[in-house]
Amino acid sequence: MRTVLSCPQTQPQRFLRNSIPPPTHPLRLHLTPTRISLSLKLPSSSLLVKCQKQPQQQQKTQDEGIPAEEVKILVKFKSRHNYIRVLEVSRKADHPFRGSRLLLLDGPGNIHSISFLFTSLTKTYFDVFATLPPILPSGPIALLGFGAGTAARLLLDHYPHAVLHGWELDPAVIQVAREYFGLGKLERENQQRLFIYIGNALNATVPNGFSGIVVDLFSKGCLIPELQEPATWEKLRGQLRKGGRIMVNVGGSCVEPESRLRDGKVVMEETLRAMKKVFGKKLFVLNLGNRKDDSSLALTGDLPPPEEWKKRLPGPLKCYTQMWMPYSA
Repeated sequence: MRTVLSCPQTQPQRFLRNSIPPPTHPLRLHLTPTRISLSLKLPSSSLLVKCQKQPQQQQKTQDEGIPAEEVKILVKFKSRHNYIRVLEVSRKADHPFRGSRLLLLDGPGNIHSISFLFTSLTKTYFDVFATLPPILPSGPIALLGFGAGTAARLLLDHYPHAVLHGWELDPAVIQVAREYFGLGKLERENQQRLFIYIGNALNATVPNGFSGIVVDLFSKGCLIPELQEPATWEKLRGQLRKGGRIMVNVGGSCVEPESRLRDGKVVMEETLRAMKKVFGKKLFVLNLGNRKDDSSLALTGDLPPPEEWKKRLPGPLKCYTQMWMPYSA
């Protein structure tokens, strides 16, 4: 999903590009003096936010504008790893993200987390992550690329027995999450269910392995290069328990990397091909957006019967079970 903040053509325009897909679409926020309008087109200059486009039936509302005065920047600073910004969208705004807080990282402004006051559901790719627990064996779940804890909140809210281990490279992101996204309270209320580690997510491990691994690893507006290597997926597969699965935000054409040498669609396909070499026919893809390559998630393992899977999910999540298709390069 991309949001563009724009003003009338009679006014000078300044663009901050970002992308929030999930669902993994990149969400593009173009901040301008008068109004924020949403567009699926990619302006020549903007601040990219990692985000997934929402299902097609929601596209109409995404195209509506938000007055610039209804978006507030709560904090912005540079850490060792990121350029961190927190935006707050007014609850009065006529937009799907009204009342939310958004975590933007890196120069391109990737949106890595979204939080609403009264619900953990986001209508983005994070909600697809929340469909994973019912098809996993018993055991802890890894969240690689923790951000401000959007996926963690979803899983803890909907699965009372879930135990989560999250990895985040930047300690400043966790500090911001605790102060602006309620992570501190979430940790206090789930001391035996939520564990957060600072470090390289690709080194994540627990005794006896994970039942499932959620991968949402972006840097500079792009999937990290290690995910295009089969060896990385071999390593992650080795951290799974028997019957375990991996669900991945693989981005797509909606993601605009900071470097012109890294095309979102190309990187997505390189990542899926690397996974294919490891998981073979047990690799499935869910596409979000108007076009097949807009934004996608990947799932490993045998695909469970959609109707059986659906019965074990909360109502708002049931629709995703029938959107998975076998991956073919």
